[in-house]
Amino acid sequence: MTVKPLCTIRKIFTFIGAGVASVTAITLATSAIADVGSERKAWNWTSHDGAYDSHHRSLERSWDTPLPVGLPTLSKSNIEPLLAAIERYQEIVAQGGWQPIPMLKPGTRHQAVVLLRRRLELTRDLQPGRGHSARFDTGLAQGLKHFQLRHGLQPNGTLDKSTVLALNVPAKMRLQQLQTNLARLRKLSNSASKKYVVVNIPAAQVEAVENDEVVSRHAAVIGKLDRQTPILRSRIHQINFNPYWNIPRSIARKDLIPKARLYAVRGKDVLSEYRIDAFKRGKRLDPSLIDWYSPAVYNYRYRQEPWKENSMGFVKINFRNSHSVFLHDTPSKSLFARNFRAHSSGCVRVQNVKQLVAWLLNSNSGWDISRVAQVEQTGIRKDVRLKRRVPVYIVYVTAWTTKDGTVNFRRDIYGHDRAGATASAY
Repeated sequence: MTVKPLCTIRKIFTFIGAGVASVTAITLATSAIADVGSERKAWNWTSHDGAYDSHHRSLERSWDTPLPVGLPTLSKSNIEPLLAAIERYQEIVAQGGWQPIPMLKPGTRHQAVVLLRRRLELTRDLQPGRGHSARFDTGLAQGLKHFQLRHGLQPNGTLDKSTVLALNVPAKMRLQQLQTNLARLRKLSNSASKKYVVVNIPAAQVEAVENDEVVSRHAAVIGKLDRQTPILRSRIHQINFNPYWNIPRSIARKDLIPKARLYAVRGKDVLSEYRIDAFKRGKRLDPSLIDWYSPAVYNYRYRQEPWKENSMGFVKINFRNSHSVFLHDTPSKSLFARNFRAHSSGCVRVQNVKQLVAWLLNSNSGWDISRVAQVEQTGIRKDVRLKRRVPVYIVYVTAWTTKDGTVNFRRDIYGHDRAGATASAY
């Protein structure tokens, strides 16, 4: 049975604003918003973007980079620290774990603040011996920011809903996640090559790794709960510049055709608006003659032309797999600034994708980031086969520990850990 492609399809109908994203070779600035004004015609049939809270824009730009620079998630050197973390969490569980934390505001005086201090001391987010003040002071807020960074949350130093939910995942469940991910890491680290790309689904993050060092780290948008990004391994063999987007039948049925009917009621043509061609038996159809209420529309093939608002963006990264998923650019850059980035239909959108593509092509003569940018500007269709294929691992790692002993957790977004609803609720 052929598995239908799982691809992205988003649209923002209202102008949001403009911003600038700056990503270095080793730092992921996920709170930056890049070129948002160009998203007017990007696909998003269930538009949720809205204007991003200006307070969140001012947060630390490195909030989603808990790993020390240069240390890959799948590094074998993470195994020993992970074993040590498991021992420490076993002790915490043996001592009764931690108590639930209620909602508290900075500046508050409340006995529950003492519980929060103890909680953050247990997990080494706050140094012990700093007193037992019942006041939510600046020092406590700093410790809370450290906790938020370790859990991929916005480091605002406040007990917002997501932070409280993350704090209140029982210690026993966190221990179970560490043990589950130890098995995953042992298997994956043994398979990882000298040069590879890893997509960590729960972290919504992409790493380009070479010789056990991270060359670049990128925010990602991964599959929604009902259109999940699959776990797989393959080899990247081809780059498509300024690609056509062959719209999957599932997306045409669920998104394009319903939208086309809404447009038709208003006397508009959705195909012309988004530069999409419809084909019947290989013949291009006249959009004005299509009856969107006819059952025949479900059997047409739809293809979006290469242009700046193409849902693939300007580049598509191909690797063979039975799910027909791939990595790609996107015109919807604002999603990279979010904490929760499960918005695609299964494929993986990559922030600052030019940098990743240039690195993938560095074994091909004449390719660097300036040439990649040049091809983007021309808008010309171009397919390039990699001289050396690069392994890609799409993995599911919700807990890992780095050399310095920092324990990182991510939401069990698809429930693969089976650690209970609280581990996937925040």
